[in-house]
Amino acid sequence: MASTVEIARRLRRQQTDAEKSLWLKLRNGRLGGLKFRRQMSLNGFVVDFCCPSAKLIIELDGGQHLEQREQDARRTRDLEDGGYFVLRFWNNDVLQNVDGVLEEILNSANQQMFEPPHPTPSPLGRGSPPERAATAVCLSLAVRSSFSVSRSS
Repeated sequence: MASTVEIARRLRRQQTDAEKSLWLKLRNGRLGGLKFRRQMSLNGFVVDFCCPSAKLIIELDGGQHLEQREQDARRTRDLEDGGYFVLRFWNNDVLQNVDGVLEEILNSANQQMFEPPHPTPSPLGRGSPPERAATAVCLSLAVRSSFSVSRSS
């Protein structure tokens, strides 16, 4: 079975017209200086376009996606669980309204870059020993109480 890297390479060579059109607008920081990668291997999937700094994935869907909605929804959930925001566009939208698509991508990227990462990490950390967890809670409470005292003064 082919690896996701091999699949990504093949997909880069066999782009759809919509992917070619969008890539010309996204490559080399042409959209707001954002760095996008195309056909990127990520978490066991190959995504059409990804802006790692904004944790943004763009997927272009053709007619075949009408029959695989459940699979696409599961894939989107898995990618979002990994902290990414997934935008989906129909190929037709890209070909007929590329400026509108680019505007939505830029707005989403800007919003993603100024929001906390998804999912929000636990303040105690994953698998922290109980004594470290208790210390973290005490420190967190001490910082909060000193902050609220200094603000009210």
